[in-house]
Amino acid sequence: MSKSMMKKNTYTLEKGELADFPEIVEVWEASVRATHHFLTEEDILYFKPLILHEYLDAVDLWVALDQKRKIIGFLGVIDDSIEMLFIHPEHRGMGAGKLLLHHAIDTFHAKYVDVNEQNVQAVNFYKKMGFITQDRSERDSLGKPYPILHMKLKPT
Repeated sequence: MSKSMMKKNTYTLEKGELADFPEIVEVWEASVRATHHFLTEEDILYFKPLILHEYLDAVDLWVALDQKRKIIGFLGVIDDSIEMLFIHPEHRGMGAGKLLLHHAIDTFHAKYVDVNEQNVQAVNFYKKMGFITQDRSERDSLGKPYPILHMKLKPT
């Protein structure tokens, strides 16, 4: 992890690095199993190597660390879009998601996010944080039958 850090609440944000990828994937899997009940075991096993070997490398990656320096959440941004934001289930509702989201908005001017419609907790989180649904797709970007809500941050 890089030396450039931001401290807020009880979490620290740092730029994610290649050495962090295995721990990040553990957070991803725990989060998905807790929130994406619509996915099959085959889906999770399909996405896991893609996350590790392709998706994490394709984004501007930030991790949220607890006081013991354990990764408890992560954020991936491309241009002005949040491509991924996952929090370990033991840390949900404790401010790490908001911290990462505000970092994406403040640093990268992120204003777009695509969310699985069936992940009601995530949809409600983004709505609470000021995002509105602009469009809906019946299938995800890989053609799987998981509807996606295309959301945009409301102008302030």
